[in-house]
Amino acid sequence: MADNKVQMVIDGMTGVGKTTLVEILARELDLEPFNEIFEDENQLLHKFFHDRTKWAFPMQISFLNHRFRQYKQACRLNSAIMDRSIFSDNIFALMYKELSYFTPEEYNVYFDLLQNMLEHIRPPMLIVYLRVSAKEAIRRIKKRGRPDELDVEDNYWRKLCSFYDDIYRHYSGDLLVIDVDALDFVRFKDHRIRIVGEIKERWESLLSSGGDFSRYTSP
Repeated sequence: MADNKVQMVIDGMTGVGKTTLVEILARELDLEPFNEIFEDENQLLHKFFHDRTKWAFPMQISFLNHRFRQYKQACRLNSAIMDRSIFSDNIFALMYKELSYFTPEEYNVYFDLLQNMLEHIRPPMLIVYLRVSAKEAIRRIKKRGRPDELDVEDNYWRKLCSFYDDIYRHYSGDLLVIDVDALDFVRFKDHRIRIVGEIKERWESLLSSGGDFSRYTSP
């Protein structure tokens, strides 16, 4: 895998529009879209939302395993743009530790496994973090109306939003942060042109400089 890499990752809160932007940028930049898809055959996410202390650890280990497998598959394409990735997996685990959904021992096991996995992959050429306020994130989540998400209390989403901000404040790789509170690139063409233009400018700058693919360690 030494010569292979993921070109770009789009990340951000639930409901922020990651998948849509991946599709737009894949066309604009001639990249292969690689969307986040989980084989949640044990319905761990559904179980987690109804009993978080019991199911947080097995769910997050399962999701970590899926993200690692997907990232390796995307690396082999050497032209992939991804919807979220293993490099933000620790956002959820850190939050679950703070909320006591993870015991300290469970988090230590999780974190050791994550670090072991990260030793075998390189960070993406660029991560685009679609930053949104907690209030706007909650509005979008309720608007799209997925049953499991609607059952979750607003404070969970507020907490998750703060953890997103914190982990990307400490991210050591190439990162572009775009505030999308007032942008609707799905509905409005001028918003889409603006956000795509900003990403393309950074992307072309990285291509010309060769990018930085040093190893990354999750905070």
